[in-house]
Amino acid sequence: MTTETTTKKQSIASKVREYKKANPNALPKEVAKALGIPVARIYAINNYDKKRVQRLKAKKKAWKTAMISTSNTSIAAHKTKPESQGLPYGKNTDPVNHPAHYKVGGIETIDFIEAKKLNYNLGNVVKYITRADHKGNTQEDLLKARWYLNREIAKLGK
Repeated sequence: MTTETTTKKQSIASKVREYKKANPNALPKEVAKALGIPVARIYAINNYDKKRVQRLKAKKKAWKTAMISTSNTSIAAHKTKPESQGLPYGKNTDPVNHPAHYKVGGIETIDFIEAKKLNYNLGNVVKYITRADHKGNTQEDLLKARWYLNREIAKLGK
């Protein structure tokens, strides 16, 4: 029995990035010559990379803004409360209207679910995942999250 090793073909863009990582001061013309590709391709890859970084920064900023704007109170105010430190219940918690395990991280899970306009199944996925480590039975909550996620996936397959 013989075993064959297969090598994954490396894309031109990944070769350019690898070369630039090893030679950070190399000019596009030098990179093109070293790799035997048109200099225009180097510029296109550089432009794509710059735009990708900008998009990622914009997404990160939008995420932070969404998380802060959906919270009823400032995150700084939550830092002094026991529930923000992962404790199950503090002195000022209301286990019916505002359970502590729903507020960990400075935002109630329901506020996030409503802000993202998630349906029932996906909302429950988020709910069970976000409270899994704060309620007592992590595995059970993760299994419940999986159950709702599987139900949503099955619904899409119909």
